[in-house]
Formats: sequence, structure tokens, C-alpha cells
Amino acid sequence: MEQQSDLQKRLLIALTLSFVVFIAFDLFMPKTLKPIDANATVQTQQVVAGENAPQVTGTNNSAPAVTSTTTADMAPSSSLTVPMSSFKVLTSVNSDRFVYSIDELGRIAQATMLEKKYEYEGEKLKLLNPDWVKPLELRFSDINLNAEALKVPYTTSASSIDLSSGTAKVTLTQVLSSTTVTKELTFYEDGHYDLNINLSTPQAYFVMPGSRPNADHTIYMVNQGAMLKKTSGDIHIIEDGDADEKLNGIYVDFASSFDRYFASILYDFDKPLKVYTQITKDENALVFIQGEQSFALHGYLGPKESTVLANLNPKLTDAIEYGVITFFAKPLFQLLEWFHGLVGNWGWAIILVTLLIKLVLFPLSYKGMMSMQKLKDLTPQMKELKTKYANDSQKMNMKMMEMYKKEGANPMGGCLPMLIQIPIFFAIYRVLLNAVELQGAEWALWITDLSIKDPFFVLPILMGASMWYQQKLTPNTMTDPLQQKIFQWLPVVMTVFFLTFPAGLVLYWLVNNLFTIGQQFVINSAYERQKAAKAALRK
Repeated sequence: MEQQSDLQKRLLIALTLSFVVFIAFDLFMPKTLKPIDANATVQTQQVVAGENAPQVTGTNNSAPAVTSTTTADMAPSSSLTVPMSSFKVLTSVNSDRFVYSIDELGRIAQATMLEKKYEYEGEKLKLLNPDWVKPLELRFSDINLNAEALKVPYTTSASSIDLSSGTAKVTLTQVLSSTTVTKELTFYEDGHYDLNINLSTPQAYFVMPGSRPNADHTIYMVNQGAMLKKTSGDIHIIEDGDADEKLNGIYVDFASSFDRYFASILYDFDKPLKVYTQITKDENALVFIQGEQSFALHGYLGPKESTVLANLNPKLTDAIEYGVITFFAKPLFQLLEWFHGLVGNWGWAIILVTLLIKLVLFPLSYKGMMSMQKLKDLTPQMKELKTKYANDSQKMNMKMMEMYKKEGANPMGGCLPMLIQIPIFFAIYRVLLNAVELQGAEWALWITDLSIKDPFFVLPILMGASMWYQQKLTPNTMTDPLQQKIFQWLPVVMTVFFLTFPAGLVLYWLVNNLFTIGQQFVINSAYERQKAAKAALRK
């Protein structure tokens, strides 16, 4: 029978190794980056209607019957020679934070982030892949009308608008053979816009949020694809590269195409949006919102900043997701955001959140650490019982339990704090990995961006050293040589993995270790006082 006193250490090894596996998977498993060619033919690189776009019969007010069509069926005339990668800017929307470029087909063809913190390889970050489906693209049910709409250019009321006053409006018009399309767009400096679509005659059509932004160039495994918030409140995520279902006519509050930090969102919280999805040959989902002859909704294109989305509508913060542990990570981020509001620095906010977590868990940690101290003192007696009852495991177990009860030791006492740390670690890992607010966020000294690795590897090395010292202070009741070696090498393994991790995450782990060391000193001192008091009573 294994000694029950080893359970805590074995659990700690298992948890730490699980973290290592989780981290290794994020670091070294390549992200699914399949090319999305859903709106461009391979040979011609021309603007087309897109693969598997819904085709609707009847008027635009009736329930549409969705059928699949091929790219060839919906491709425009071969005389069209406008390559996707070199669109003509019809209207430029300028603000201090971004520039939106609207092309001749009435779509947001590019969004350029002007803030320095978003720069990539020394250049301003461009959110959209020029070969992918664009936000505000319209798809008509009628194949011929759709092909015409993807050839006939819009006209604009202004070639350039400026948001220095906070808002600006532009009207885009497309004259087709059977209808005239008018898009009235009102842009705001926070990145959201109002969209009003009017058709001169009833036609069945869809408007799209476009493919996801293509702004994440890291190696981390993060969700990216399409997100739908149903009117029921449920969140439905379809990951790029893994789409396996088509949704027909579901009602949503918003539809988002997103990557790690950025999103293109179409939303309306006053009137449900009717949504369809189609799966491309690359297993990516395209989202289609059914329009009406006169159709109004709202949009947003930019970083998934919690404050910005909350100011637009608190429900929009659901567009920020942290994977399967979102339910726990979201309130943790809100706590982090609250501390940031107090101190104005994300690094110090991370430290304060860590301190608060340690204080909340201290009563459990105190009991667990005291139990480990008692078990350490009982190790010689446990060895004697194991030797004495080597051939009778049942009796050995009974004698050990009697000894635990007599001495007030609980072999499982240290396990609960460790178990509670599991969701906390994974939640804060996802928060610090997904929070766009940490991009370009300084902490102190050489840490000028908490979203990327420590350039001098100081934090990971300090984290490894603190983990090693923490082990030295922690009572060790292990008797298995293999377990002892694994435990001794854990600081080295963790240091290696954390070398490339975002500085914010390493800072959390380092501070957590330092606070744990402080707790261990306090508890070791308290335990020695208890032992001395008991010894005095026996005299």
C-alpha cells in the first residue's frame, strides 16, 4: 500500500506535469491556419460570390430555403479583372486609432490599427486578409443578381471622412439591373458603426461580418473562427478548421468573426438577427445574416477591449472568450480590470490579483501546510508501521489511520488547496493569453509588454529559482526515489517552458511562488510554536 502521506506530493507532481503538457500543447502544436479561399477562385483570384453561399427562394421577408451552390455556379464573368489583393479604396474612414478602407464593392476591405502597441514587425497592423471574405459584403439569393453585384462598383458620397469630431457618415450606392442598393454608414471613433441597408425593390439577400481577422501571428493555440450569441443567451463557437455543422435560420443577438485579439461583429439587441452558416471546403464557417428591404443593424471592427464593448452594450463583452474555462476566466478578468482601474498598471494589477487569491485561500492553505508538517514528523512512525505490517496492508492502513487521528494529521489536508489552484491557473492563463489590454502594456523596468516573453528571461529564471526554494521549505514525505527526482527537476522543466511565455503569466507564477514562500515561513513558525507548547505541557 502506498503511504497516504505521499498523496499531496504526488498530486502536486501530477498537477504540475499536467500544466507542462497543457503548456507544451499550446506552444508546440501548430495552429490550424488553413487558407480561406471562400470568396476567390484559385486560378483567377477574382471577386466572386463565394463557396457554399446560401441561395434563397421567395421574397426576402419569407423563410428562405437554403441550398448549396458551387463557386463556379456563382462566379462572375471572366471579364472581371479586379484581384482581391489590390482593391481600390472608395472611401477612407480616418481616426486617431484606425483607418478603415471601403472598397468599390461597399465592403470594409481593410482595417489598419494606428496605435503603436499593435505594430507587427515594425509596421502598422492590418487586420484583414485581402483574399478573404470582407465585412459588409452582400450576397444575393438570385445567382445572376449576385454575380452582377460583385462586378458593379458602388458610388460614394465622400471619398474620405474624418472621425475627429467623434462621428461621420457616408452613403454608398450600387445601381443594379433589378434593384438599387443603398448603404448608409455612420462611423464612431470607438470602432463601432451603424448600418442601414435599403433596396429599391424586394430582393432576398444576406449581409456578412466577413471572415475572421488575420492579426494573430503568435504560436499559441487560441480559438478563432465564428461566434454566435443566440437570443436564448447561449454562445455558439465554430472554430476555423473544425467546422462540421451548418446552421439554418437561428436567431442571434450578434454574429462575430474573431481571432485572438480582434473581431468583426454585427449585432442588434433590439431585434433578433436571422443567421445561416455554410462550411467551406477548408472546414471554416461563413456567417450570413438575412437582410430585409429596409434593414438596420450595428457593427464593430477592432480589438476585443472589454471597456469599449461594455460601453456599446454589456452583452457585447460575451464576444470575448477564453476557451472552455470562460465561465471562470471572465470574472477573473473583471477582477483584474478592477485592480487596473485602481493602480493604472496591468503588471501591478496581476500582482494584486495574485495576492487576493492567496489571501482568500490562506485558511485552506494553512490547514494543508500544517497537515504536511505533522505528516513530516510522523514519517519515522509510518515507516515502522509499513515494515511491521508489510504482509497485512489492511491492518497497516487501519493503524496509520489511528495514528493520524491521534496526532490530528490529515493526509488529504493539503490536497484541496492544490485542487482549487487548477481552475485558477487555467483561468488566469487564458486571461493573460487572450486579453488584448495586455498588448503593449508596461509593468516596470525592462518589461514593456506583458503580452510577449521577457526579452532577457529574468522573470522565468526568478520563477524557477523561487519554485526551487519553495520546495526546500516545503515538508517532504516522499520515499520513492523516482518521485523525488521528478520533483527536484520540476523547477528546471517549468523554467524552460516559461522562457517563451508572456511576461504577464510568468509574473503571476513568480509572485504566486513568492507569496507561497512567505506563507510557508509563517506556517513553519506557527507549527514550531505549537510543538514547543505541546512539549511544555508534557513536562
